[in-house]
Amino acid sequence: MLAKNRKKIILAAPVIMAAALLVLNYFSCSRDDSSSLFGNMQQSPLKSSSDSSKALEIQDAFRKIYDMYKDTVVFITTEQTVRVQPHPFFDDPFLREFFGSEARPMVEKRVGLGSGFIISEDGYICTNYHLIGGVSKVTVKVNEKEYKASVVGYDKKTDVALLKINPFGKLKPAYFGDSDKVRVGDWAIAIGNPFGLDKTFTVGVISAIGRRDTEGGSHIQTDASINPGNSGGPLINIYGEVIGINRMIYSQSGGYMGIGFAIPFNTARAILDQLKKHKKITRGYIGVSIVPIPEDYARELGLKAANGAFIGEVFPGSPALNSGIRVGDVILKVNDREVKDHNDLISLVGQAQVGNTLKLSVWRNRKVINIFVKVDERPE
Repeated sequence: MLAKNRKKIILAAPVIMAAALLVLNYFSCSRDDSSSLFGNMQQSPLKSSSDSSKALEIQDAFRKIYDMYKDTVVFITTEQTVRVQPHPFFDDPFLREFFGSEARPMVEKRVGLGSGFIISEDGYICTNYHLIGGVSKVTVKVNEKEYKASVVGYDKKTDVALLKINPFGKLKPAYFGDSDKVRVGDWAIAIGNPFGLDKTFTVGVISAIGRRDTEGGSHIQTDASINPGNSGGPLINIYGEVIGINRMIYSQSGGYMGIGFAIPFNTARAILDQLKKHKKITRGYIGVSIVPIPEDYARELGLKAANGAFIGEVFPGSPALNSGIRVGDVILKVNDREVKDHNDLISLVGQAQVGNTLKLSVWRNRKVINIFVKVDERPE
């Protein structure tokens, strides 16, 4: 019996060897590039071209930025309980009795999705107020781990909110940039969760700065693709620094049309610092009313251009009155920072800490004088 089996094995060996040779031949043919039926199997000439080197450097920078922020940008989910108007169908007394009160739901839960980014190792997170305003629950997902978040504070005016989670270990905070140094044409990178698509990375440029024809003050405009769900995520420069908080888009369809707006991070940073310390925002106040300067009147005052904030009224008992500011003065600078118009003055004074003293460069009688004014808290 054993001999017969051995004979069968010996007889089968040539067949197995032949099959093995066919398989090896098949794979060797598959590895032979010259036998491919489709495509140019030669190396692309751009791989060895010096013209591609700069593009590859930028591509490498993009990859590094993504690696830096993949665990810093967070996914935010919110729940909101809202009262809903019952259908008129259930207003009929007979139907209410037939279907019962349970057939007339008065509340429903709505889920919102958005983005944010970590700003401290111990779990402080920056996002937009409009994401978390009025919600009953905020959940933050960091690197596949979910945490219940508490709202530390928020500012409706600038649309900035500060959240806090209690992480299991140290987190990776974002790097902060100087949004005052942003220029049109700079690279702009947005990372967020548009339509719930986690950690989406898009690239564009800075399209405009100081956009004031939008709600909530000055904005940075970018053509980096931003969609619903990107709100609260960072706008990043080519150095991997946060220069803005993505806030809103201009759209006629509800989707991306090449125009997105971000809150300058210098503005947001001052707000975040206050929220962490005081859980609320106090804005600076000096007590003046400002009016625009017509070009012809600016020339009469001796100004080269209609820049600055023209004082139309000084309020009684205000810090401005006590410091010697007069009606007709034109404020050109605050702490050596240029004031182009009344919006700049409102922003610079509003960001100043209550109790601090500001140096105002004032145009009066065709010359510049310096006036020092102590900042008070803006009345409600």
